[in-house]
Amino acid sequence: MSELISETLPLVLVAISLVLLSLYRWSSTSASAKSSPPSPPKLPIIGNLHQLGSPSTPPHRSLQALSDIHGPLMLLHFGSVPVLVVSSAEAAREIMKTHDLVFASRPKSTVFEKLLYNRKDVATAPLGEFWRQIKSLCVLNLLSSKRVRSYRGVREEETMSMIKKIRESSSSGGVVNLREVLMTLSNDVVSRVALGKSYYSDGGFKELSVEHTELLGSLYVGDYIPWLGWLSRLTGLDAKLDGVAKRFDDFLDIVIQEHIDNRSKSSTANDHGHVQTDQNKDDRKDFVDVLLDLHNENRLDFPFDTVCIKAVILDMFLAGTDTTATLLEWTMGEIIKHPKVMSKLQNEVRGTVNKAEEDILTEDDLVDMHYLKAVIKETLRLHPPLSLLMPRISTQDVKISGYNIKANTQVIVNAWKIGRDPKAYEHNPEEFQPERFLNANSGISYKGNDFELIPFGAGRRVCPGIQFASAVNEIALANLVHKFDWTLPGGVRGEDLDMTESAGLTIHKKSPLKAVAIPYS
Repeated sequence: MSELISETLPLVLVAISLVLLSLYRWSSTSASAKSSPPSPPKLPIIGNLHQLGSPSTPPHRSLQALSDIHGPLMLLHFGSVPVLVVSSAEAAREIMKTHDLVFASRPKSTVFEKLLYNRKDVATAPLGEFWRQIKSLCVLNLLSSKRVRSYRGVREEETMSMIKKIRESSSSGGVVNLREVLMTLSNDVVSRVALGKSYYSDGGFKELSVEHTELLGSLYVGDYIPWLGWLSRLTGLDAKLDGVAKRFDDFLDIVIQEHIDNRSKSSTANDHGHVQTDQNKDDRKDFVDVLLDLHNENRLDFPFDTVCIKAVILDMFLAGTDTTATLLEWTMGEIIKHPKVMSKLQNEVRGTVNKAEEDILTEDDLVDMHYLKAVIKETLRLHPPLSLLMPRISTQDVKISGYNIKANTQVIVNAWKIGRDPKAYEHNPEEFQPERFLNANSGISYKGNDFELIPFGAGRRVCPGIQFASAVNEIALANLVHKFDWTLPGGVRGEDLDMTESAGLTIHKKSPLKAVAIPYS
């Protein structure tokens, strides 16, 4: 018996050890699951990718429906990648303020690598010294208050051009395609500021710009399910990305070379005594000129070559065109849909100053137009152009709202959902009511300090172009409602206007806004 015991005891001890180890692992896994954010059930291989939405349901609405069930912090899995979805101002504050440094980096993206020069731009570069210096370069040299003010003449000239085109269309009884008008305005302003002249009227560039923006919103399956990466080659996505990237690169090469040639001619002219004051020269500089100066000075800790110049220019162009035009289209749609808002806004802009028919409101005229600013805030609340902010990624383990968030977890902030949160906006949060920003919510700003309204993001990754975008939005909207009364074609009532959204990186109205402009006299 003793021999039997001595022979079997080691086996028994091993078996007991295995059982205890299994129990420990199970309890650890169970505890870990309990300390993770709530998650909806997921499918094998694809995880929760199927719950992102269909062509008829944009992702921000699908994620809203899921968060209504699982809470403002929700953990999904896109293939093998854990994704934290943030849907409340409180949770957003923890991500973008309390633990901002932990979440200040960007996840790897094949689409961004192909279309944005291997992520050498401000928006998508990972956290690090390169990103810090390139952002500082843009903030101090391209988007400072002084630099934005210096482009006032461009904004006013292009706004006047827009008004003239609308007046010509209205005189012939035509219907105005406001989407096209506003896209032309935003592209012409940004083209002149960034590139030195307008290129949007060139049909080839217009088509390229639209295609580039649409591809930026593509889902690259291989980023989430690596062994299915071949699907992007099969569907032709890889070829499209490479083709558009090459065409845009060729275009920017031409623009930069034109600037280099012009600078050479200017230098030669100055050598012959035709010298302008430094102030005049500085006021005429576009972004390419400024970046070429920085390239020649080479004061950065990394090679600031032409690839970096093109990445920054492309970033500035993309950030300032489609989103600006989209916001203005949503704003015009909302005020046409709400005649009382239109009337109140027109009373403000028409009552503040007297202008001749051929004159436009200037930026000096807009200073005290508080209702105008409230209308834009309300549109940003209900229709943030980027409904889902640019994704972030955690660089270390961290605890958020009592939940354990592991390193390398992607983060998506649903700014659209946050803007409609009844906890932040108690009175009819789904309704378009600009007055809310003149009353209880008057102190809320969209510049990144108030997490109830974060269309431009917040923290280290806040959009550096807020001031530039605001200036374009305000002068365009003020003049559109100052110079014209607006109705829908065919006698359609404003309240019947279709405000359905389309899916994409930037959230547009599904159908372009078309309206009849009646000159105001």
